[in-house]
Amino acid sequence: MKFQPRPYQQLAIEHMLDRPRGQTWCFMGGGKTVSTLTAFDGLRLAGSARNLLVIAPKRVARSTWPKETAKWSHLRDLGEVSPILGTPAQRREALRADVGCVWTINYENLPWLVEQCGRRWPFDMVVPDESTKLKGFRLRGGTQRSRALARVARNLTHRWQNLTGTPSPNGYIDLWGQQWFVDFGEALGRTFTAYKERYFEPDNPFSDYPRMVLRPFADQMIQDRLGDSCLTLRAGDWFDLREPIVTDVPVDLPPKARALYEQFEKEMFAEFEGHDIEAMNAASRMTKAAQIASGACYVDAEGNFSDEPQRQWKEVHTALLDALESVVNEANGMPVLVAYQWKHDLERLQKAFPRGRVLDDDPATEDAWNRGEIPILFAHPASAGHGLNLQDGGNILAFFGLWWDLELYLQILERLGPVRQLQAGHDRPVFIYHIVARGTVHELMAARRKGKAVEQDGLLDAMRRTA
Repeated sequence: MKFQPRPYQQLAIEHMLDRPRGQTWCFMGGGKTVSTLTAFDGLRLAGSARNLLVIAPKRVARSTWPKETAKWSHLRDLGEVSPILGTPAQRREALRADVGCVWTINYENLPWLVEQCGRRWPFDMVVPDESTKLKGFRLRGGTQRSRALARVARNLTHRWQNLTGTPSPNGYIDLWGQQWFVDFGEALGRTFTAYKERYFEPDNPFSDYPRMVLRPFADQMIQDRLGDSCLTLRAGDWFDLREPIVTDVPVDLPPKARALYEQFEKEMFAEFEGHDIEAMNAASRMTKAAQIASGACYVDAEGNFSDEPQRQWKEVHTALLDALESVVNEANGMPVLVAYQWKHDLERLQKAFPRGRVLDDDPATEDAWNRGEIPILFAHPASAGHGLNLQDGGNILAFFGLWWDLELYLQILERLGPVRQLQAGHDRPVFIYHIVARGTVHELMAARRKGKAVEQDGLLDAMRRTA
């Protein structure tokens, strides 16, 4: 595809080109990945950078950056992205790969990479994606991965760019560790202790465990200190907040699941770990195909795959769960409402995200969400009906797979949608994520749902009173 940067993306690219070390705070879904790769490509062609290391959550490192590089025509000369993941032997092989000039790694493997490379650190540009994972850095103590990265940040890495959409999920206290990698304490203080003593004070000096709050005017002082190195891009400055910002998250099925899905779609029959999957009609075929795409299927008492919900189910893959984890990581502490379709979806979601809660009939659950006490709320669209007000608790909605029913889709969207946000006084966009299996019935469902929406909007426009 040909890349036509939006105005805010052009600002991000120029910011990265002009500043050897900085931070780009761009809203979720704002195209940080392609903007960063475009800037690096320009630096590489100008001789200002040779090798780029991207540090990101595991799935993002494995999938998002490689796919984004291959997606755009102007990035062809970067070659293939080499994810440094897997076993130590696989990581060493990826590190030696000579297929491109971009490598990715997850945060957990940073200590290994620093130890492996030593003084022969090959990356002259480093980009921590979701850089709030570095907020725990301290000159003494702090997290192991941030301490390891600090060993190569000052003298061995010439260009540095932090990326995140939520730089301070817990307040300004999170900023020092991230900014240290940019200027080594010049803006916010040489040590975290100095930063804390200058800009914060205890909310209750008589408490044994006081909460640190900003001193008067400290927020403006910090903003002024960061002004030269940080670019902030807010969605409300570039988008109409009356419309949600929608991001499709296509997921590739693992090879085994892909083969199973294609066999079933073609023959209406397949076998998986001793279980028969058979469709007797077109409706049954769609239902089972959607379940396989989502990652699990119900099984009957004899162990065969069933159309109707049963107590037993069999997991086929976890690709959509991994994608949702990426969305949650990018939210970086902001609450996420997750819409699911099948009962086994809920069981798998609860296992993968044990801190999540289920939207039930108890009014206390709705109140807890709106107070910000629930990080992930699982909701079936049929249970998120009229009368529920979820807009105070968050502005991020992820669809775990899709389905045919437009009404249910719009119903759960309306629980925290743009109109409700504005009515409640929240000047913020609504982010919608569609997590769907690529090349499956999910994409057909999405197309049909959009078609229904077009028809419905046309009807509403035609019947609208103008006088």
